[in-house]
Amino acid sequence: MESQSQSGSTKTLLQLCLGYFGFYILTGIAVKYYTDLSPDRISQIAFLFNNTAGSNILVLLVVFAVGMHKAGSQKLFSRDSLPILYSGICTAVVIPTTTLMYLLPISVMVAMVIMRGSVIIISRLVDEIQIRQGILKKKVSWEEDLAIVFALMAVGMNLLLPGKGKFDFVGHPAAMVILTSYLTAYFIRLYIMNYFKNSAVGLKINNQAFFAREQVVATLTLVLVTLGLVASPRLFAVESPAVLEFQGAVFAPSFWPMMSGIVYGAVAFFSVLIFMFRGRTATFAGLVNRLTSLVAGTTSTLLLAYFFGTRMPSSMEWMSLLWIGVAVGLLTRAELKYAGKKLAVAPVVPAEKSLAT
Repeated sequence: MESQSQSGSTKTLLQLCLGYFGFYILTGIAVKYYTDLSPDRISQIAFLFNNTAGSNILVLLVVFAVGMHKAGSQKLFSRDSLPILYSGICTAVVIPTTTLMYLLPISVMVAMVIMRGSVIIISRLVDEIQIRQGILKKKVSWEEDLAIVFALMAVGMNLLLPGKGKFDFVGHPAAMVILTSYLTAYFIRLYIMNYFKNSAVGLKINNQAFFAREQVVATLTLVLVTLGLVASPRLFAVESPAVLEFQGAVFAPSFWPMMSGIVYGAVAFFSVLIFMFRGRTATFAGLVNRLTSLVAGTTSTLLLAYFFGTRMPSSMEWMSLLWIGVAVGLLTRAELKYAGKKLAVAPVVPAEKSLAT
């Protein structure tokens, strides 16, 4: 990773957010389309397999095609990068649980508010732990802390106040297992990401190397889990309908749902680069990452409603988006303050020297 003294520009950050935003809109639409709206719709479990497979195939092709696995070191893994093994395993949990959240009987917008808002809060917790450990030397601004409050309000409205006749998230065991698994894996992953970003160990491994190693481990983990599920009916006499349906999806993949995984795979690149953006706290990077996808989720919901006649967001959902908007405003203020301080301490380079370089 780059050192803490180095920082990425606001322009680069905005470019990453734009790419993340665009691909996440397509991801949100694809999930609902192929499982609910398409004339050739497939089951949720079949979509989960196809989408995840397409995503991981794309990521691995890019990683090895451009040589990301060699970035920062000629070895794919070394003792210094061992924690990335655990991050990769956590990524293998995050990938399918993200898709499973979208498959619940809630809108893309609500799913994103719950997931993204929760990860924003986790990011602040990671910062606090690493500040106390002496790993993170930066301070979290009051704007970032206040943005967390509004993120909490947005999550709480959708998680605890579903409204009459709507999906009771907290009262649904499967939904809570999915969300708990997602958040636990994300907490461990974000801690490891920021450990590499903020510590001396990170100097030996840049962002490309981290991403490559993490994704290779995630794919291997998912392959092993898939093989276990496919073999379980024969080896362990498992007769669960869900396992048998998953086995059927593996032996009869669907082309277009698998191709939709390419979009989700592209999201992974932008997501990691934003989380590990140089010179920012985990709170700030987490807020930017999650809020960008939240706005994308709202856009997906509106596009689905306009083109396919799905349900428009409720007044409560719009209210939660308003809180997210306030959080974005606070983040913008924090970024402008940071950019101003950076310019204030930047050394003045003589004109003749700058032309020479």
